[in-house]
Amino acid sequence: MAGRDLRTLFSSNDRSIAASEAFTNRQAQWQAVTACLAEHVRHVARTDFDVEDLEAPRHNILVFHGVGGIGKSTLSRKIEASLAHSEHRPAQWESPSYPEERALPVRIDLARAAGMDFERVILAIRLAVAVLGRPMAAFDLALRRYWQHNHPGESIEDYLRRGGLLSRFSAAAALPQQMQSALSDIAQALLLPGTVGSALGHGAGVLVKALRERRQSVRALAGCSRLADLLEAEPDLEALSFYPHLLAWDLAQLPADKSALPVILLDTFEDTGDRTHRDFERLLQRIVWLMPNAFFVMTGRNRLQWAETSLEGQLDWVGPSAWPGLAPGDAAYTRPHASNRQILIGDFSPEDCEDYLTRRLSRDGQPLITEPVRRTIAERSHGLPLYLDLSVMRYLELRRGGRQPQVTDFDHDFPALIARTLSDLTAEERHVLRSVSLLSAFSVRLATQVAGMDHDAPALRLIERPFIRESSSGVWPFHIHDLIRSAIRNADDGSDDRWSQQDWQRAAERAFHALEAQWRQDLRHDRTVLVGCLHQGLLLARDFRLDLGWLVDAAFQYVADSIWEPLALPSVENTSTRGLQTAADALVETLSAIARRQHEHRARTASRLSAVLASGLLPDELVELATYYLAKAQRGLGLTGDSRQGMQRVASAGGRLASAAGRGLAHLSRLSGDFPAALDAAGRLGWEGRHHRVLGDVWWLQGDMYRAAAAYLAARSEAEQHGMAGETAMSQAHLAFAVAFTDPRRADDELDLTDQLLSRLSLRSTEMTARIAALVRDAGYAADLPDRAAVLLAEIGVSGISYAAAKLHLTLCFHHAVLGAQDELEAGIARLRELTRSGDYAYYVEIAHFMADLPLPAETARARWIDGEQRTRERWRNIVTTRRERFGDDRG
Repeated sequence: MAGRDLRTLFSSNDRSIAASEAFTNRQAQWQAVTACLAEHVRHVARTDFDVEDLEAPRHNILVFHGVGGIGKSTLSRKIEASLAHSEHRPAQWESPSYPEERALPVRIDLARAAGMDFERVILAIRLAVAVLGRPMAAFDLALRRYWQHNHPGESIEDYLRRGGLLSRFSAAAALPQQMQSALSDIAQALLLPGTVGSALGHGAGVLVKALRERRQSVRALAGCSRLADLLEAEPDLEALSFYPHLLAWDLAQLPADKSALPVILLDTFEDTGDRTHRDFERLLQRIVWLMPNAFFVMTGRNRLQWAETSLEGQLDWVGPSAWPGLAPGDAAYTRPHASNRQILIGDFSPEDCEDYLTRRLSRDGQPLITEPVRRTIAERSHGLPLYLDLSVMRYLELRRGGRQPQVTDFDHDFPALIARTLSDLTAEERHVLRSVSLLSAFSVRLATQVAGMDHDAPALRLIERPFIRESSSGVWPFHIHDLIRSAIRNADDGSDDRWSQQDWQRAAERAFHALEAQWRQDLRHDRTVLVGCLHQGLLLARDFRLDLGWLVDAAFQYVADSIWEPLALPSVENTSTRGLQTAADALVETLSAIARRQHEHRARTASRLSAVLASGLLPDELVELATYYLAKAQRGLGLTGDSRQGMQRVASAGGRLASAAGRGLAHLSRLSGDFPAALDAAGRLGWEGRHHRVLGDVWWLQGDMYRAAAAYLAARSEAEQHGMAGETAMSQAHLAFAVAFTDPRRADDELDLTDQLLSRLSLRSTEMTARIAALVRDAGYAADLPDRAAVLLAEIGVSGISYAAAKLHLTLCFHHAVLGAQDELEAGIARLRELTRSGDYAYYVEIAHFMADLPLPAETARARWIDGEQRTRERWRNIVTTRRERFGDDRG
């Protein structure tokens, strides 16, 4: 029943269900096979190729490795079938570029359950060659001698029949005759009396003597330089492992039109032993090395280590010079191409998962599993074929219970995934694996600390496993395959060394303190280290209800520079349904709300932070953090009364954000138009309160752009000295804004620098300031400025940053004033008056009148200008007339 999935077929009484073995894509792996085979054919066809050369590096191998259940054995079987019969090749697999009829594929399953010992491996390879119908004289002589010595009284034919090999290989029955033919030829050439067996019995010495003397009677074998040595050696397993050299020599003697390309597929290679016991692996490596004209495709869980010099003494040929294609290099070594012989088999793509589930179970040509269920299974599988297979069996099991499986039935982890993952790990490796499953990423050092070990060896061995993925980005290079990690953390673990809840709790505490140590030892204050430690530490504190400890200090460092890297914590999405339950929950929600305010409406930020404060879960020192950023959000929404109360509470508490709250109060004074009070407050703020930037915010409103630019430049320089990238970018954007009023050409350079500083940050309000500055630069020049302003205004509406909308409309009034467009200017002033009805930013209405030298209506609210209304009016009017003159000169 080729192509039938018997296990699924026997899982249901419903005979209308078609249960087919689904093979999906793997086109890239097939391309790697055909490319390497084509290269191999060219190599052995070269005039300088010598099958007896035992020193040349070997390129006759291709390794596919990957996590258990990824589809390695299925791929191995499909490659064998495709090479043996082109009609069995999947439609998406292209034809190879070498003569297909020359390929002699043989797949050997090395799994312990298959009972494959070394003798059977050798026999399987010889039986695959038997299809050529020709004796392999040198090899057959040595094999007959070995057999008589180790299997007295049992013929090879009886052994093959008893072991099931006769039925597997079509030409197996011919092997005894081929071997007898070789022996008969030798006996006749040496004129040995008696039976054929005498050729290797009493006449073995005669044959060896004839070979060493290179007599004419044995000229057909005399060219095999090492045959005599092998016939003289004790015919034990050690000698048998060198006989493949003879088979390679025999194959090389075939005429060109009768030549063959043995393709030997060794599957489940991980079952040949472990990293300490490599006896079987050593014997198999000899086959590969001694048969350079054969091609080997290995599949197993682990990367072959043959290119590592540390294995000298355990294996016969090691190092990158012996196996160039197996040496680990950069990330490219996981990509299929002809020069790379060690390929990690990746997960199925979402499309492949859909294809697998669609074709695996069907009825009347239609998929049995419904589309929503297929989509859920595919998403949870993370592309692992074993999960798809287990889900199919679960689907049938649920149907047997008398109901139609639903999407919710597949929010499920399978213990079988754990069993497959842990099966070939040592006890120490399993301990480290469970420990690091608490982390989304780790290093060897971190893994050792989390496991509570005093030596790195288990972690070093673990990172070589295929379910450990490596990435050059981020703080820590390694992470567990997502599905394997989920299964280890969540599924019922029935193994003998499974962990109790107390074991998990102790591991979480070790991990928490290891992350603290890594963060505190970061002398460079690297933001990626901070965010990485904060992200993982918050999840541990939440999941295991740990005290916040060092997370408090880390949280304040996170907000200090206003960079707002996304934390992407899973709990954020669930707080609406599960609610805030722990201090960690509250801190996660606080930091998420603060970071997300760059991408969410300020009303959403205010709502989230208000809910955190209402929960009462935050410790006192973090209450000021939530209160301060709530007050900032309220200021952005125009709720200045609420904002002022929050800022005053934080400032009076004298905590870490007292200076920042003082700056907030200065901003609120500026919003109300009390500029002398804002100027006085700025003088008391110092660096912590960003005094220079506050001064710049006051001076540009007075129309004193040169003093404002000087203040912003000082703010930028001070921020650079303190290494504060976020503050540097904010000060630079405001500098560009101030310069744009008086010097559009210089503004180009300042805006370019602003873009560079913002390129690696997430500061939405600062980005809007920069875009408004670009409009100021182009005011009076660009005909499309109103259209550009309309686009930006729509984005501001989404963000809920009210002050940005008022500043943008002030910029439009500047544009209209320069052009002398009276109607548009009056409409702009009316819009400004509407936006500032609450009293905040009401001075924008005054400034718009100053620009056009218009009298102020009697009902206009008046600001307290630093040096009086008239001087301020003159400066703003001068900015407009200067721009108008420059515009006229440029136009002329």
